[in-house]
Amino acid sequence: GWRIPLNSFLCLNVSSIMLQEAKCAYIIIIMAVYWCTEVIPLAVTSLMPVVFFPLLGVQSSKSYLNDTNMLFVGGLIVAISVEQWNLHKRIALRVLLILGVKPALLMLGFMIVTAFLSMWISNTATTAMMVPIVQAVLDQMDNTEYDVTMMEQATGQTNTVIELEEKNASDPTSVHGKGLLSSDNGQVPDDPRSSEEKKMRKRICKGMTLCVCYAASIGGTATLTGTGPNMVLKGQMNQLYPNNNDIVNFASWFGFAFPNMILMLILAWLWLQCSFMGLNFKKSWGCGTERTAKEKAAYNVLKAEMKKLGPISYAEFNVLLMFVLLVLLWFSRHPGFVKGWATRLFPEGEKYITDSAPAVFIALLLFILPANKPKFIGWNPNIKKPFLSAPLLDWNVVQRKMPWSIVLLLGGGFALADASANKMLVKYSGDIIPGNKNEPVCLSGLGNVLYAFLLEHFQCNILSISLQAASVKIHPLYVMLPGTLSASFAFMLPVATPPNAIVFSYGHIRVLDMVRSGIVMNIIGVFCVTLAINTWGRPMFELDTFPTWANSTTNQ
Repeated sequence: GWRIPLNSFLCLNVSSIMLQEAKCAYIIIIMAVYWCTEVIPLAVTSLMPVVFFPLLGVQSSKSYLNDTNMLFVGGLIVAISVEQWNLHKRIALRVLLILGVKPALLMLGFMIVTAFLSMWISNTATTAMMVPIVQAVLDQMDNTEYDVTMMEQATGQTNTVIELEEKNASDPTSVHGKGLLSSDNGQVPDDPRSSEEKKMRKRICKGMTLCVCYAASIGGTATLTGTGPNMVLKGQMNQLYPNNNDIVNFASWFGFAFPNMILMLILAWLWLQCSFMGLNFKKSWGCGTERTAKEKAAYNVLKAEMKKLGPISYAEFNVLLMFVLLVLLWFSRHPGFVKGWATRLFPEGEKYITDSAPAVFIALLLFILPANKPKFIGWNPNIKKPFLSAPLLDWNVVQRKMPWSIVLLLGGGFALADASANKMLVKYSGDIIPGNKNEPVCLSGLGNVLYAFLLEHFQCNILSISLQAASVKIHPLYVMLPGTLSASFAFMLPVATPPNAIVFSYGHIRVLDMVRSGIVMNIIGVFCVTLAINTWGRPMFELDTFPTWANSTTNQ
């Protein structure tokens, strides 16, 4: 049945009577239907503007790939190099060993590590790496708990046997009972732990695994390159408002989104603690107490995994150096309160140099710098073979690990945004999207948060953010920022995000468990995003004023 709209599209009468707005709107509707129903792959649907916009005379396909795509690709290449050399695993294990293995601290450690890594590499890769570590720690804790329980039971029964033997020695007329190491039916029980202990272990497993996928989704919002919706916002701002003075860059986004991420992470941790481990702070934190056998076992697992990695290699050190250099270049390019290196070192650098330049520059260095330490042979005539080391990153690895579908999805979203602005569809979409100039500004922001939450669970967040530039007389970012952040907060269903699906596949949680926890997580997300946009977001982006650059878009 999906071929019917496409066939009707090919048979359209493209005479001059048909308005350009109608042509553009038709493509958007078809792509929205295809994206939501996934009748063909999402990335393939994103290629439709390249073909049909030029055929209908809406616009050329030059707006498909732009500066934002290059920023995303450069950031992904750096993230792939971090994964390739297991630098992310070393960082994760080191942090967990520092924080400790008390139940509350262990969950907090998993969430901090996952959120931090998700800021720089994909949410899916972060979750796929962290869940096996969580699983190994939980399995070792469970095995140790079983062994300790058996040992304690055996010790207690031995003491009882000794007492009875002494009693029997003093009272020969007593009759020996049945074996104390056996159960009532004469068989040794498989698991001596009580049902309450088993239930508690299941709850801990659920909480520990859920915290990983939730932290991955939350952490990806903190940086501009952390997740797809953030990049969509950046690309749309440049397309819809080309004279926006680079109001959304890596530094400004981090300044706004990072505090929101910290707040959400703390509230999520407290909620998962209350939901799955209870409020026994003495038991969870164990301040001033010695480690239990389970905690020692968990610590030994982490220590063993760290030992497997060995000392940091030359390649890992170089990748870490490139990663730190990239972050410093991003923050110092255009910090806002002082002139950045782009303005000081290059003429008209503020106009031409964007965040994509340092990202691609570092990506190029990764294909040049050697993975092994150079050997300076000098003029030694005995060594005839020159030193040729493989680079830090190989293109075959990039081809295998690069999520090309996300790049195409971004391209399709940017093409739709550009066409919508050129054909004045932004004006018409303002009547559909929640928020208008007659209602309070705070309610408009809250409405967009709820709207994005709703659409996210139906897997059309890219399109929902593409239509957030409503033609209302409020600051465009007041509409776009809440929707962008909220589009990443899909906590209720396993199919909503890849991290949710990965965690669900391990079998510790049911759909009902994720729905129950996800409802509260969604409420936390609505609260935090609404608070952020109405507090520190206002002075940071001057949201109380309607900027002059927002009076006109790319409609030229």
